[in-house]
Amino acid sequence: MLIIRDLMVRGYHTFKQFQESGEGIATNVLSDRLKGLQNSGIVSTESDPLDGRRLNYRLTEKGIDLAPVVLELLVWGATHERTGAPCEVIEHMAQHRQQVLAEVRRRWDQRDPTPFLPPFQAPGKPRKTKKLRKPTTN
Repeated sequence: MLIIRDLMVRGYHTFKQFQESGEGIATNVLSDRLKGLQNSGIVSTESDPLDGRRLNYRLTEKGIDLAPVVLELLVWGATHERTGAPCEVIEHMAQHRQQVLAEVRRRWDQRDPTPFLPPFQAPGKPRKTKKLRKPTTN
């Protein structure tokens, strides 16, 4: 799911970006997961236009259809745990789900590499974060 998240909202598209994302995943595990996502039809690869030896990863139609699931997991995670994502961004996402999903889809359709989420705090560096407030139910 982290690879899908990174493709969808962080604007990552290369093996190196996934490797340096701060998740600490071993290269062999990352390679296996990318191959599995390709075999499942969730991710496709394209040759880099500037360096044909490098591959760029992209979500397929099937992969981008996971956007509602990824959004809910991001919001759920920030509600129950401290995360690296800024709370105000996650709160905006939670309050404007349909607009967020439309923008994620637009960026995918137009191959816009602009990250939806700002860069996360580097691992090991403390950041002032808090959990999102759970919505109250009546």
